[in-house]
Amino acid sequence: MKADRLQTSETTSPKFQLPELLAPAGNWECAKAAVENGADAIYFGLDRFNARMRAENFTEADLPELMEYLHSRGVKGYVTLNTLIFPQELREAQQYIRSIIAAGVDAVIVQDIGICRLIRHLSPDFPIHASTQMTITSTAGVEFAESLGCNLVVLARECSLHEINKIQSQLAYRGSSLPLEVFVHGALCVAYSGQCLTSEALGGRSANRGECAQACRMPYELIADGEVVNLGDRKYLLSPQDLAGLEVLPDLVKSGVACLKIEGRLKSPEYVANVTRVYRQALDRVMLELEKEEKRGQGGQGGQGGQG
Repeated sequence: MKADRLQTSETTSPKFQLPELLAPAGNWECAKAAVENGADAIYFGLDRFNARMRAENFTEADLPELMEYLHSRGVKGYVTLNTLIFPQELREAQQYIRSIIAAGVDAVIVQDIGICRLIRHLSPDFPIHASTQMTITSTAGVEFAESLGCNLVVLARECSLHEINKIQSQLAYRGSSLPLEVFVHGALCVAYSGQCLTSEALGGRSANRGECAQACRMPYELIADGEVVNLGDRKYLLSPQDLAGLEVLPDLVKSGVACLKIEGRLKSPEYVANVTRVYRQALDRVMLELEKEEKRGQGGQGGQGGQG
């Protein structure tokens, strides 16, 4: 599998490891677009309990065929089970989890702490990824996710490079090797990592139940002292600029993150194909340059490396 690129022998291990490139898939065409353009893994939702209910999504019945398609091409598949679950839905959620495990899915992405515990009740080792909607921004948050049985943490999208490096260094100091994943491209929420109640407050559609109306993407008027302020073309007052991480890819690789995630399960197959391809090519170039830098550095050590 492509993930095997991360596993090298101790004597030949490069200083920097190649992060997994994770692409979104809102439907079959998007999944194929991601695979054909170099994704190492895709993430997708089913028709319940995922944070993008407006996407076409997949069904439980699709899972075996989808996973066979992905695994035959060396690509992993992660299911987004990343909404908050009500108590009366636990039985149905449990059935979903059983189907996901049986279909050979590589991991589930989870927001709800109770679902983490339910998965661990059903399976001692099925991989759990702590969703960005857990809003983890510190070493303490990573360690809490680890205590829930999570195998990987998707950091909050708002974390800076400085914060990512700080978390990594603190984890290394404490002897933790839990992999970290970061968003590298796509939409940011106006609230911290999706913890937004605007859509629910305005229209009864909860972002944490997969029904966000994206109120932050709408134009607004600004009224000050009872008068409308002329905003010109700056009417999108709540919309933060999207992430675009191409320029900082070398820094992200050097930070040691295990996975780079592209946002966009509501996007078209063309978007998924183009963005995945651009990041695949850019990431491969970065790794090639870093390897060259490392070899040049080794060449300047005056023959200290080899014995015998």
